[in-house]
Amino acid sequence: MLDTSQGSDRLPLAPGVGYKSQHFNDVMEDPGPVAWLEIHAENYMGDGGRPHAQLRALRERFALSVHGVGLSIGGADPLDKAHLTRLKDLVAWTKPASFSEHLAWSTHGAEFLNDLLPLPYTNATLDRVADHIDEVQETLGCQMLLENPSSYLAFAESTWSETDFLAKLVRRTGCGLLLDVNNVFISATNLGYSPQGYIDAYPLAAVGEIHVGGHDEDTDDHGAPLLIDSHSKPVVDPVWGLLAYALAKTGPRPVLVEWDTDVPDWSTLRAEANRAARALIPAS
Repeated sequence: MLDTSQGSDRLPLAPGVGYKSQHFNDVMEDPGPVAWLEIHAENYMGDGGRPHAQLRALRERFALSVHGVGLSIGGADPLDKAHLTRLKDLVAWTKPASFSEHLAWSTHGAEFLNDLLPLPYTNATLDRVADHIDEVQETLGCQMLLENPSSYLAFAESTWSETDFLAKLVRRTGCGLLLDVNNVFISATNLGYSPQGYIDAYPLAAVGEIHVGGHDEDTDDHGAPLLIDSHSKPVVDPVWGLLAYALAKTGPRPVLVEWDTDVPDWSTLRAEANRAARALIPAS
């Protein structure tokens, strides 16, 4: 039977961090406010070894969130059956509190593109993405959360707003949503709209997780601000402010701090988690 409960019903209403193996001893000895950990699914699809041993130890103490980056939910081709089978095996033995993927595509034929690429929001895209979500949820036997993308362009052929598109997917498939506040800030800056207005229009009742992370700042060819979703820096104050805005509307939700490149020492990441914990207090 499909478990359609929200991730927020199972993950602690507390900070989590993206787990990195170099932090294993520190996480086990001094987690601070960290109550749950996110892993990237594709890093644990191999056979056993040290990564699996660490993960088995961690799951005894922490709730886990499995975050996929390779399903290509928005791709034009059918989902990769072998990849989906490996994902099913991983979910079966880790028993995560939450599983999530991106509203994006990353494959073309046999080629895998090392990026999460945007989609036009059309009826055809809606049908394709909904079918893929249904297949994932039926295969895994649990609800998945779908993450809003960071955007650098808009498609002229889109006939839906992103928030309406996500709301329709929730109604049609029963999936939940992962609200990435940093992605909202990036997209709003790059495309010139209000991040608060985006959150006002977002289907907040479906939110099972909220993410924050760092980004790089650049300018486009016309000198306008261009933000890049890098997960390589501390979370900036405007994103913390947007998190507070979202939490005031949603109430407490599990909040993840993402830091995937130029990964700092544990004390720096734990300090970011402490700030996420403070952001959750007014929402309690």
